[in-house]
Amino acid sequence: MVTAVSKTKPTQANFLPLVVDYRQKLAAAGRIPTNFFRRELGPTEREILTSRLIDRSLRPLFPDGYNYETQIICNMLAVDGVHNPDVISINAASAALSLSDIPWNGPIGAVRVGFIDNEVIINPTRKELQLSSLNLVISATKRNLVVMLEGSANDILLPDLQKSIKTGTKEAQHIINEIEKLQKTFGKPKREMEKPPELSEEALEALRSMTEMRVKGIFKNYTYDKLGRDQALQEVRNGVVEAVKPTFPDIDPNLINEGYNKIVKKIFRDVIFEEARRCDGREFKQLRDISCKVNLYKPLHGSSVFQRGQTQVFCTVTLDSHESAMKLDPLSIVKEKNFFVHYEFPPFATKEIGRIGPIGRREMGHGALAEKGLMPVLPHDYPFTIRLTSEVLESNGSSSMATVCGGSLALMDAGVPIISPTAGVAIGLVTRYDAQEKDIENYQILTDILGDMDFKVAGTRKGITALQADIKIPGLPLKIVMESLQQAVDAKSSIINIMHECIDKPR
Repeated sequence: MVTAVSKTKPTQANFLPLVVDYRQKLAAAGRIPTNFFRRELGPTEREILTSRLIDRSLRPLFPDGYNYETQIICNMLAVDGVHNPDVISINAASAALSLSDIPWNGPIGAVRVGFIDNEVIINPTRKELQLSSLNLVISATKRNLVVMLEGSANDILLPDLQKSIKTGTKEAQHIINEIEKLQKTFGKPKREMEKPPELSEEALEALRSMTEMRVKGIFKNYTYDKLGRDQALQEVRNGVVEAVKPTFPDIDPNLINEGYNKIVKKIFRDVIFEEARRCDGREFKQLRDISCKVNLYKPLHGSSVFQRGQTQVFCTVTLDSHESAMKLDPLSIVKEKNFFVHYEFPPFATKEIGRIGPIGRREMGHGALAEKGLMPVLPHDYPFTIRLTSEVLESNGSSSMATVCGGSLALMDAGVPIISPTAGVAIGLVTRYDAQEKDIENYQILTDILGDMDFKVAGTRKGITALQADIKIPGLPLKIVMESLQQAVDAKSSIINIMHECIDKPR
Protein backbone atom coordinates (compact mmCIF):
# COMPACT_ATOMS: atom_id res chain seq x y z
CA MET A 1 0.00 0.00 0.00
CA VAL A 2 1.40 3.39 -1.00
CA THR A 3 0.00 6.77 -0.01
CA ALA A 4 0.93 10.21 -1.33
CA VAL A 5 0.06 13.27 0.77
CA SER A 6 1.02 16.88 0.12
CA LYS A 7 0.31 20.16 1.85
CA THR A 8 -1.59 22.70 -0.22
CA LYS A 9 0.41 25.71 0.98
CA PRO A 10 3.99 26.15 -0.24
CA THR A 11 6.92 26.44 2.15
CA GLN A 12 9.67 29.06 2.04
CA ALA A 13 12.18 26.35 1.13
CA ASN A 14 14.19 26.69 -2.07
CA PHE A 15 14.36 22.88 -2.42
CA LEU A 16 11.90 20.02 -2.87
CA PRO A 17 10.68 18.97 0.63
CA LEU A 18 9.96 15.34 -0.29
CA VAL A 19 10.08 12.52 2.27
CA VAL A 20 9.77 8.84 1.31
CA ASP A 21 9.30 6.17 3.99
CA TYR A 22 9.25 2.47 3.13
CA ARG A 23 8.31 0.02 5.90
CA GLN A 24 8.68 -3.74 5.63
CA LYS A 25 6.58 -5.20 8.44
CA LEU A 26 7.37 -8.75 9.51
CA ALA A 27 3.65 -9.59 9.68
CA ALA A 28 3.70 -9.38 5.86
CA ALA A 29 5.85 -12.53 5.87
CA GLY A 30 4.07 -14.25 8.74
CA ARG A 31 6.87 -13.48 11.20
CA ILE A 32 7.06 -11.90 14.67
CA PRO A 33 9.89 -9.45 15.46
CA THR A 34 12.56 -11.02 17.67
CA ASN A 35 13.43 -7.91 19.73
CA PHE A 36 12.37 -7.47 23.37
CA PHE A 37 9.21 -5.50 22.47
CA ARG A 38 8.21 -7.90 19.66
CA ARG A 39 7.28 -5.00 17.41
CA GLU A 40 8.89 -3.02 14.59
CA LEU A 41 11.22 -0.30 15.88
CA GLY A 42 13.23 2.16 13.80
CA PRO A 43 13.78 1.63 10.08
CA THR A 44 16.22 -1.12 9.11
CA GLU A 45 19.05 -0.69 6.62
CA ARG A 46 16.99 -2.47 3.95
CA GLU A 47 14.05 -0.09 4.54
CA ILE A 48 16.27 2.99 4.36
CA LEU A 49 17.95 1.85 1.13
CA THR A 50 14.58 1.06 -0.47
CA SER A 51 13.25 4.47 0.62
CA ARG A 52 16.22 6.11 -1.14
CA LEU A 53 15.57 4.00 -4.24
CA ILE A 54 11.96 5.22 -4.43
CA ASP A 55 12.91 8.83 -3.66
CA ARG A 56 15.55 8.99 -6.40
CA SER A 57 13.07 7.55 -8.92
CA LEU A 58 10.35 10.11 -8.17
CA ARG A 59 12.26 13.31 -7.39
CA PRO A 60 13.43 14.30 -10.92
CA LEU A 61 9.84 14.56 -12.20
CA PHE A 62 8.47 17.12 -9.77
CA PRO A 63 8.04 20.48 -11.54
CA ASP A 64 10.54 23.31 -11.06
CA GLY A 65 9.66 25.50 -8.12
CA TYR A 66 7.58 22.81 -6.38
CA ASN A 67 8.15 23.47 -2.66
CA TYR A 68 5.12 21.85 -1.03
CA GLU A 69 5.82 19.40 1.78
CA THR A 70 5.12 15.94 0.33
CA GLN A 71 5.31 12.51 1.92
CA ILE A 72 5.18 9.09 0.27
CA ILE A 73 4.60 6.16 2.65
CA CYS A 74 5.04 2.60 1.37
CA ASN A 75 3.80 -0.19 3.66
CA MET A 76 4.43 -3.76 2.56
CA LEU A 77 1.24 -5.70 3.37
CA ALA A 78 2.29 -9.14 2.09
CA VAL A 79 5.41 -10.67 0.58
CA ASP A 80 5.53 -13.87 -1.44
CA GLY A 81 9.25 -14.56 -0.95
CA VAL A 82 9.68 -15.00 -4.70
CA HIS A 83 10.40 -11.41 -5.79
CA ASN A 84 12.04 -8.52 -3.96
CA PRO A 85 9.40 -5.88 -3.08
CA ASP A 86 11.45 -2.78 -3.93
CA VAL A 87 10.53 -2.60 -7.63
CA ILE A 88 6.80 -2.98 -7.03
CA SER A 89 7.11 -0.24 -4.38
CA ILE A 90 8.53 2.18 -6.96
CA ASN A 91 5.71 1.34 -9.38
CA ALA A 92 3.07 1.68 -6.65
CA ALA A 93 4.48 5.08 -5.64
CA SER A 94 4.39 6.12 -9.31
CA ALA A 95 0.72 5.06 -9.50
CA ALA A 96 -0.16 6.86 -6.24
CA LEU A 97 1.34 10.15 -7.44
CA SER A 98 -0.26 9.77 -10.87
CA LEU A 99 -3.72 9.25 -9.34
CA SER A 100 -3.33 12.14 -6.88
CA ASP A 101 -3.81 15.85 -7.47
CA ILE A 102 -0.13 16.47 -6.65
CA PRO A 103 1.70 18.15 -9.56
CA TRP A 104 4.09 15.54 -10.93
CA ASN A 105 5.30 14.83 -14.46
CA GLY A 106 5.06 11.03 -14.29
CA PRO A 107 4.28 8.24 -14.46
CA ILE A 108 7.45 6.19 -14.34
CA GLY A 109 7.92 2.45 -14.64
CA ALA A 110 10.54 0.37 -12.83
CA VAL A 111 11.90 -3.09 -13.57
CA ARG A 112 14.64 -5.30 -12.18
CA VAL A 113 17.04 -6.69 -14.77
CA GLY A 114 19.15 -9.83 -14.47
CA PHE A 115 21.67 -11.38 -16.86
CA ILE A 116 21.92 -15.19 -16.98
CA ASP A 117 23.71 -17.24 -19.68
CA ASN A 118 24.02 -14.19 -21.95
CA GLU A 119 20.26 -13.56 -21.73
CA VAL A 120 18.58 -10.50 -20.24
CA ILE A 121 15.97 -11.51 -17.63
CA ILE A 122 13.25 -9.02 -16.66
CA ASN A 123 12.12 -9.11 -13.02
CA PRO A 124 14.06 -12.26 -12.08
CA THR A 125 13.04 -14.18 -8.97
CA ARG A 126 15.25 -14.29 -5.89
CA LYS A 127 16.54 -17.72 -6.91
CA GLU A 128 17.32 -16.49 -10.42
CA LEU A 129 19.23 -13.54 -8.96
CA GLN A 130 21.60 -15.97 -7.26
CA LEU A 131 22.58 -17.21 -10.74
CA SER A 132 22.60 -13.77 -12.34
CA SER A 133 25.73 -11.73 -13.03
CA LEU A 134 23.62 -8.55 -12.77
CA ASN A 135 21.08 -7.16 -10.32
CA LEU A 136 19.93 -3.82 -11.73
CA VAL A 137 16.89 -1.65 -10.99
CA ILE A 138 15.88 0.77 -13.76
CA SER A 139 13.29 3.54 -13.48
CA ALA A 140 12.23 5.18 -16.73
CA THR A 141 9.67 7.57 -18.17
CA LYS A 142 7.93 7.62 -21.52
CA ARG A 143 10.11 8.05 -24.59
CA ASN A 144 12.66 5.64 -23.03
CA LEU A 145 14.17 8.28 -20.74
CA VAL A 146 16.10 6.93 -17.74
CA VAL A 147 15.50 8.64 -14.36
CA MET A 148 17.28 6.21 -12.00
CA LEU A 149 19.74 3.32 -12.09
CA GLU A 150 20.95 1.24 -9.15
CA GLY A 151 22.69 -2.09 -9.39
CA SER A 152 25.42 -4.54 -8.56
CA ALA A 153 27.15 -6.94 -10.93
CA ASN A 154 29.66 -9.75 -10.97
CA ASP A 155 32.25 -8.00 -13.13
CA ILE A 156 29.81 -7.71 -16.04
CA LEU A 157 31.20 -6.57 -19.38
CA LEU A 158 30.19 -3.14 -20.69
CA PRO A 159 28.31 -4.40 -23.82
CA ASP A 160 26.24 -6.79 -21.68
CA LEU A 161 25.36 -4.00 -19.24
CA GLN A 162 24.41 -1.64 -22.06
CA LYS A 163 22.19 -4.32 -23.60
CA SER A 164 20.51 -4.91 -20.23
CA ILE A 165 19.79 -1.19 -19.70
CA LYS A 166 18.26 -0.84 -23.16
CA THR A 167 16.05 -3.90 -22.67
CA GLY A 168 14.97 -2.86 -19.17
CA THR A 169 14.07 0.66 -20.27
CA LYS A 170 11.95 -0.73 -23.09
CA GLU A 171 10.14 -3.15 -20.75
CA ALA A 172 9.39 -0.34 -18.29
CA GLN A 173 7.14 1.24 -20.94
CA HIS A 174 4.53 -1.50 -20.40
CA ILE A 175 4.17 -0.49 -16.75
CA ILE A 176 3.91 3.19 -17.69
CA ASN A 177 1.12 2.41 -20.16
CA GLU A 178 -0.87 0.52 -17.51
CA ILE A 179 -0.49 3.33 -14.96
CA GLU A 180 -1.66 5.84 -17.58
CA LYS A 181 -4.79 3.76 -18.17
CA LEU A 182 -5.42 3.74 -14.42
CA GLN A 183 -4.87 7.49 -14.29
CA LYS A 184 -7.37 8.14 -17.09
CA THR A 185 -10.08 6.20 -15.26
CA PHE A 186 -9.48 7.13 -11.62
CA GLY A 187 -6.99 10.02 -11.55
CA LYS A 188 -7.75 13.40 -9.99
CA PRO A 189 -7.12 16.64 -11.89
CA LYS A 190 -3.71 18.04 -10.99
CA ARG A 191 -3.95 21.12 -8.79
CA GLU A 192 -2.44 24.41 -9.86
CA MET A 193 0.75 25.42 -8.10
CA GLU A 194 0.82 28.85 -6.55
CA LYS A 195 3.08 31.00 -8.68
CA PRO A 196 6.10 31.83 -6.53
CA PRO A 197 7.07 35.50 -6.19
CA GLU A 198 9.65 36.56 -8.75
CA LEU A 199 11.99 39.45 -9.25
CA SER A 200 10.77 42.11 -11.64
CA GLU A 201 12.50 42.20 -14.99
CA GLU A 202 14.04 45.55 -14.04
CA ALA A 203 15.51 44.14 -10.81
CA LEU A 204 16.73 41.00 -12.57
CA GLU A 205 18.47 43.06 -15.25
CA ALA A 206 20.13 45.23 -12.59
CA LEU A 207 21.31 42.07 -10.83
CA ARG A 208 22.58 40.59 -14.08
CA SER A 209 24.52 43.71 -15.08
CA MET A 210 26.33 43.79 -11.71
CA THR A 211 26.98 40.05 -11.64
CA GLU A 212 27.73 38.68 -15.08
CA MET A 213 31.27 39.86 -15.80
CA ARG A 214 32.53 39.32 -12.25
CA VAL A 215 31.14 35.78 -12.00
CA LYS A 216 32.45 34.88 -15.47
CA GLY A 217 35.87 36.07 -14.36
CA ILE A 218 35.75 33.80 -11.31
CA PHE A 219 34.73 30.75 -13.35
CA LYS A 220 37.46 31.43 -15.92
CA ASN A 221 40.15 31.88 -13.26
CA TYR A 222 41.64 28.39 -13.10
CA THR A 223 43.84 29.17 -10.09
CA TYR A 224 40.91 28.90 -7.67
CA ASP A 225 40.32 25.75 -5.68
CA LYS A 226 36.79 24.91 -4.49
CA LEU A 227 36.94 26.89 -1.23
CA GLY A 228 38.54 29.90 -2.90
CA ARG A 229 35.98 29.91 -5.70
CA ASP A 230 33.08 29.59 -3.27
CA GLN A 231 34.47 32.45 -1.18
CA ALA A 232 34.88 34.68 -4.24
CA LEU A 233 31.30 33.96 -5.36
CA GLN A 234 30.04 34.70 -1.84
CA GLU A 235 31.83 38.07 -1.85
CA VAL A 236 30.17 38.94 -5.17
CA ARG A 237 26.80 37.86 -3.76
CA ASN A 238 27.20 40.03 -0.65
CA GLY A 239 28.23 43.05 -2.70
CA VAL A 240 25.41 42.66 -5.21
CA VAL A 241 22.72 42.20 -2.55
CA GLU A 242 23.88 45.36 -0.74
CA ALA A 243 24.06 47.33 -4.01
CA VAL A 244 20.56 46.31 -5.14
CA LYS A 245 18.81 47.01 -1.81
CA PRO A 246 18.72 50.85 -2.06
CA THR A 247 17.29 50.77 -5.59
CA PHE A 248 14.66 48.12 -4.81
CA PRO A 249 14.01 48.48 -1.05
CA ASP A 250 10.69 46.61 -1.12
CA ILE A 251 12.06 43.38 -2.60
CA ASP A 252 12.52 40.38 -0.30
CA PRO A 253 16.29 39.71 0.10
CA ASN A 254 15.58 35.98 -0.40
CA LEU A 255 14.33 36.76 -3.92
CA ILE A 256 17.54 38.63 -4.67
CA ASN A 257 19.56 35.63 -3.48
CA GLU A 258 17.47 33.26 -5.62
CA GLY A 259 17.89 35.54 -8.63
CA TYR A 260 21.64 35.62 -8.06
CA ASN A 261 21.78 31.81 -7.84
CA LYS A 262 19.90 31.43 -11.14
CA ILE A 263 22.22 33.87 -12.89
CA VAL A 264 25.33 32.10 -11.52
CA LYS A 265 24.04 28.69 -12.65
CA LYS A 266 23.37 29.98 -16.16
CA ILE A 267 26.80 31.62 -16.36
CA PHE A 268 28.41 28.40 -15.13
CA ARG A 269 26.75 26.41 -17.93
CA ASP A 270 27.61 29.04 -20.53
CA VAL A 271 31.29 29.01 -19.50
CA ILE A 272 31.39 25.19 -19.74
CA PHE A 273 30.11 25.27 -23.33
CA GLU A 274 32.10 28.35 -24.41
CA GLU A 275 35.46 27.37 -22.92
CA ALA A 276 35.15 23.59 -23.51
CA ARG A 277 36.74 22.99 -20.12
CA ARG A 278 35.79 23.00 -16.45
CA CYS A 279 36.13 25.92 -14.05
CA ASP A 280 39.35 24.41 -12.59
CA GLY A 281 40.91 24.29 -16.07
CA ARG A 282 40.56 20.55 -16.65
CA GLU A 283 39.31 19.13 -19.91
CA PHE A 284 36.03 17.21 -19.75
CA LYS A 285 37.63 13.75 -19.60
CA GLN A 286 40.55 14.72 -17.40
CA LEU A 287 40.73 13.26 -13.88
CA ARG A 288 41.60 15.30 -10.81
CA ASP A 289 45.09 14.73 -9.38
CA ILE A 290 45.14 11.36 -7.58
CA SER A 291 47.48 10.13 -4.86
CA CYS A 292 47.25 7.14 -2.53
CA LYS A 293 49.16 5.47 0.28
CA VAL A 294 48.82 2.19 2.21
CA ASN A 295 50.02 0.77 5.53
CA LEU A 296 49.75 4.06 7.40
CA TYR A 297 49.58 2.58 10.90
CA LYS A 298 51.32 -0.69 11.79
CA PRO A 299 48.76 -1.89 14.42
CA LEU A 300 45.95 -1.90 11.82
CA HIS A 301 45.29 -5.01 9.74
CA GLY A 302 45.05 -2.85 6.62
CA SER A 303 44.81 0.88 5.94
CA SER A 304 44.93 3.38 3.09
CA VAL A 305 44.44 7.03 2.22
CA PHE A 306 43.01 7.84 -1.20
CA GLN A 307 43.05 11.44 -2.42
CA ARG A 308 41.32 12.69 -5.59
CA GLY A 309 41.48 16.46 -5.92
CA GLN A 310 39.96 17.87 -2.73
CA THR A 311 38.28 14.58 -1.78
CA GLN A 312 40.18 12.39 0.69
CA VAL A 313 39.12 9.18 2.44
CA PHE A 314 40.88 7.13 5.10
CA CYS A 315 40.03 3.41 4.94
CA THR A 316 40.76 0.63 7.42
CA VAL A 317 40.26 -3.13 7.19
CA THR A 318 39.72 -5.27 10.29
CA LEU A 319 39.67 -9.08 10.17
CA ASP A 320 37.91 -11.24 12.74
CA SER A 321 36.44 -14.71 13.14
CA HIS A 322 33.27 -15.89 11.44
CA GLU A 323 31.38 -15.26 14.69
CA SER A 324 31.62 -11.51 13.97
CA ALA A 325 29.57 -11.86 10.75
CA MET A 326 26.63 -9.48 10.50
CA LYS A 327 23.23 -11.06 11.12
CA LEU A 328 20.65 -9.74 8.65
CA ASP A 329 16.90 -9.18 8.98
CA PRO A 330 14.63 -12.26 8.75
CA LEU A 331 13.18 -11.28 5.34
CA SER A 332 16.56 -11.28 3.60
CA ILE A 333 17.47 -14.20 1.36
CA VAL A 334 21.00 -14.05 2.86
CA LYS A 335 20.98 -14.61 6.62
CA GLU A 336 24.43 -13.21 7.40
CA LYS A 337 27.35 -11.58 5.62
CA ASN A 338 31.03 -11.63 6.44
CA PHE A 339 31.94 -8.44 4.54
CA PHE A 340 30.48 -5.03 5.25
CA VAL A 341 31.43 -1.40 4.63
CA HIS A 342 30.83 1.37 7.18
CA TYR A 343 31.06 4.85 5.65
CA GLU A 344 31.27 8.03 7.73
CA PHE A 345 30.91 11.61 6.54
CA PRO A 346 31.73 13.97 9.44
CA PRO A 347 30.74 17.65 9.09
CA PHE A 348 34.35 18.86 9.05
CA ALA A 349 34.80 17.17 5.64
CA THR A 350 32.97 20.12 4.06
CA LYS A 351 34.16 22.75 6.58
CA GLU A 352 30.83 22.72 8.41
CA ILE A 353 29.58 22.32 11.97
CA GLY A 354 27.08 19.54 12.58
CA ARG A 355 25.80 16.96 15.00
CA ILE A 356 27.66 13.69 15.39
CA GLY A 357 25.09 10.99 15.99
CA PRO A 358 23.39 7.99 14.40
CA ILE A 359 24.28 7.19 10.82
CA GLY A 360 22.19 9.12 8.28
CA ARG A 361 20.40 7.84 5.19
CA ARG A 362 23.01 9.32 2.88
CA GLU A 363 25.91 7.68 4.74
CA MET A 364 24.11 4.34 4.72
CA GLY A 365 23.45 4.60 0.99
CA HIS A 366 27.05 5.51 0.16
CA GLY A 367 28.40 2.66 2.27
CA ALA A 368 26.03 0.18 0.63
CA LEU A 369 27.12 1.31 -2.85
CA ALA A 370 30.82 0.94 -2.01
CA GLU A 371 30.07 -2.50 -0.54
CA LYS A 372 28.39 -3.55 -3.80
CA GLY A 373 31.42 -2.34 -5.74
CA LEU A 374 33.88 -4.41 -3.70
CA MET A 375 31.88 -7.55 -2.87
CA PRO A 376 32.36 -9.35 -6.24
CA VAL A 377 36.18 -9.31 -6.01
CA LEU A 378 36.30 -11.00 -2.59
CA PRO A 379 37.01 -14.76 -2.42
CA HIS A 380 33.86 -16.79 -1.66
CA ASP A 381 35.62 -19.15 0.75
CA TYR A 382 37.49 -16.54 2.80
CA PRO A 383 37.43 -17.80 6.42
CA PHE A 384 37.36 -14.39 8.16
CA THR A 385 34.82 -11.62 8.65
CA ILE A 386 35.97 -8.35 7.05
CA ARG A 387 34.92 -4.92 8.27
CA LEU A 388 35.93 -2.03 6.02
CA THR A 389 35.55 1.50 7.41
CA SER A 390 35.80 4.67 5.36
CA GLU A 391 36.05 8.09 6.97
CA VAL A 392 35.79 11.06 4.64
CA LEU A 393 38.43 13.59 5.72
CA GLU A 394 37.58 16.20 3.09
CA SER A 395 35.05 16.18 0.29
CA ASN A 396 34.58 17.83 -3.06
CA GLY A 397 32.32 15.16 -4.55
CA SER A 398 32.44 11.43 -5.26
CA SER A 399 33.49 10.28 -1.79
CA SER A 400 31.62 6.97 -2.21
CA MET A 401 33.69 6.12 -5.28
CA ALA A 402 36.84 7.23 -3.45
CA THR A 403 35.78 4.70 -0.79
CA VAL A 404 35.80 1.94 -3.44
CA CYS A 405 39.34 2.93 -4.46
CA GLY A 406 40.61 3.33 -0.90
CA GLY A 407 38.80 0.17 0.20
CA SER A 408 40.45 -1.87 -2.55
CA LEU A 409 43.87 -0.58 -1.47
CA ALA A 410 43.19 -1.32 2.21
CA LEU A 411 42.00 -4.85 1.41
CA MET A 412 45.22 -5.56 -0.47
CA ASP A 413 47.24 -4.01 2.36
CA ALA A 414 45.49 -6.40 4.80
CA GLY A 415 46.43 -9.39 2.63
CA VAL A 416 42.86 -10.20 1.59
CA PRO A 417 43.24 -12.16 -1.68
CA ILE A 418 40.88 -10.07 -3.82
CA ILE A 419 40.43 -11.22 -7.40
CA SER A 420 41.30 -7.86 -8.91
CA PRO A 421 41.86 -4.23 -7.82
CA THR A 422 38.67 -2.17 -8.02
CA ALA A 423 38.14 1.53 -8.66
CA GLY A 424 35.18 3.86 -8.88
CA VAL A 425 34.42 7.14 -10.61
CA ALA A 426 31.49 9.53 -10.87
CA ILE A 427 30.45 10.94 -14.23
CA GLY A 428 28.74 14.34 -14.40
CA LEU A 429 26.64 16.08 -17.03
CA VAL A 430 25.96 19.68 -17.99
CA THR A 431 22.96 20.27 -20.23
CA ARG A 432 21.12 23.05 -21.94
CA TYR A 433 17.55 21.98 -21.32
CA ASP A 434 14.51 23.24 -23.23
CA ALA A 435 11.74 23.37 -20.61
CA GLN A 436 9.10 24.08 -23.27
CA GLU A 437 9.97 21.12 -25.49
CA LYS A 438 11.07 19.02 -22.49
CA ASP A 439 14.18 18.02 -24.37
CA ILE A 440 17.96 18.37 -24.09
CA GLU A 441 19.31 20.87 -26.62
CA ASN A 442 23.01 20.35 -25.92
CA TYR A 443 25.12 18.48 -23.39
CA GLN A 444 28.63 17.75 -22.17
CA ILE A 445 29.59 14.61 -20.22
CA LEU A 446 32.28 15.21 -17.62
CA THR A 447 34.53 12.80 -15.76
CA ASP A 448 34.04 13.51 -12.03
CA ILE A 449 30.66 14.59 -10.68
CA LEU A 450 29.24 17.91 -11.83
CA GLY A 451 25.91 19.36 -12.89
CA ASP A 452 22.72 17.51 -13.83
CA MET A 453 23.84 13.94 -13.17
CA ASP A 454 25.86 11.96 -10.66
CA PHE A 455 26.53 8.63 -12.38
CA LYS A 456 28.74 6.47 -10.16
CA VAL A 457 30.41 3.40 -11.69
CA ALA A 458 32.74 0.95 -9.93
CA GLY A 459 34.57 -2.02 -11.35
CA THR A 460 37.77 -3.84 -12.19
CA ARG A 461 39.89 -3.39 -15.27
CA LYS A 462 37.76 -6.08 -16.94
CA GLY A 463 34.17 -5.23 -16.00
CA ILE A 464 31.67 -3.40 -13.81
CA THR A 465 30.70 -4.33 -10.25
CA ALA A 466 28.31 -1.53 -9.21
CA LEU A 467 26.55 1.51 -10.61
CA GLN A 468 24.19 4.20 -9.39
CA ALA A 469 22.74 7.12 -11.34
CA ASP A 470 21.19 10.15 -9.63
CA ILE A 471 19.61 12.31 -12.31
CA LYS A 472 18.51 15.87 -11.59
CA ILE A 473 16.61 16.55 -14.83
CA PRO A 474 13.42 14.78 -16.02
CA GLY A 475 15.13 11.82 -17.65
CA LEU A 476 18.17 11.00 -19.77
CA PRO A 477 18.12 9.60 -23.32
CA LEU A 478 19.76 6.19 -23.66
CA LYS A 479 22.42 7.73 -25.91
CA ILE A 480 23.76 9.84 -23.02
CA VAL A 481 23.57 6.89 -20.60
CA MET A 482 25.65 4.72 -22.96
CA GLU A 483 28.24 7.45 -23.56
CA SER A 484 28.51 8.06 -19.81
CA LEU A 485 29.15 4.37 -19.14
CA GLN A 486 31.91 4.26 -21.76
CA GLN A 487 33.55 7.36 -20.29
CA ALA A 488 33.35 5.84 -16.79
CA VAL A 489 34.99 2.59 -17.95
CA ASP A 490 37.86 4.53 -19.52
CA ALA A 491 38.33 6.63 -16.36
CA LYS A 492 38.35 3.70 -13.92
CA SER A 493 41.06 1.97 -15.95
CA SER A 494 43.21 5.10 -15.60
CA ILE A 495 42.57 5.18 -11.84
CA ILE A 496 43.55 1.51 -11.45
CA ASN A 497 46.85 2.28 -13.22
CA ILE A 498 47.59 4.95 -10.59
CA MET A 499 46.58 2.61 -7.74
CA HIS A 500 48.95 -0.07 -9.11
CA GLU A 501 51.90 2.26 -8.49
CA CYS A 502 50.99 2.21 -4.77
CA ILE A 503 50.19 -1.51 -4.39
CA ASP A 504 49.48 -3.91 -7.25
CA LYS A 505 48.49 -7.12 -5.43
CA PRO A 506 47.54 -8.40 -1.95
CA ARG A 507 50.43 -8.74 0.51
